[in-house]
Amino acid sequence: MPVIKVESGKITKEQKDTLIRELTKTASGILNIPPQSFVVYLKENEYDNIGVGGKPLSRVLAERNQK
Repeated sequence: MPVIKVESGKITKEQKDTLIRELTKTASGILNIPPQSFVVYLKENEYDNIGVGGKPLSRVLAERNQK
């Protein structure tokens, strides 16, 4: 049973649905394994728990929004 894991910041339900569908479809085609065999785990992280360029992602996003 192939497993696909994705970690990201917060994502919408629609984005989750699309990620699960498209990742499964693509991996199934590449590996020639039926889509029903795949398990997809999505892990969301708070923006304060993600660092980008030495800063918490929450600060990076706030600074971008101020520009």
